[in-house]
Amino acid sequence: MSLEKTLNPAVAATLAQWHTMIAQKDLRGLPALLHPDAVFRSPMAHSPYASAQAVALILNTVIQVFNDFTYHRQLASDDGLSVVLEFSATVSGKALKGIDLIQFNAEGQIVDFEVMVRPMSGLQALGAEMGARLQALLPAFKAPSAG
Repeated sequence: MSLEKTLNPAVAATLAQWHTMIAQKDLRGLPALLHPDAVFRSPMAHSPYASAQAVALILNTVIQVFNDFTYHRQLASDDGLSVVLEFSATVSGKALKGIDLIQFNAEGQIVDFEVMVRPMSGLQALGAEMGARLQALLPAFKAPSAG
């Protein structure tokens, strides 16, 4: 079964827009795809970053940090509201592989964007570069700790 047939139609439309923006390295349209209460779960931080503004800031920055970014595979959940996108990239000369775990609502808005990255050397390079660019801005978006 193809991914398009398993996804909620609104999710499929949002995902198509996402892939177009990534291919063009232009995420100006991202805010329209995000739920206002969207969260971003970083591979470097314990607590998520809360709000569409935080998600847009992080993703607009990371697309500038990544070199040779490529998606390889897409997997969809049975309910058609979540996807896993496998990717590879380089940061500061370090190769990395990762996955984007993206949850959508029934209207196709991104509500949760979680990233996992390996190996440690790639994650460290990514964390250092993102920290250098965003360390003054991100603390304001930290969600309260869950316990």
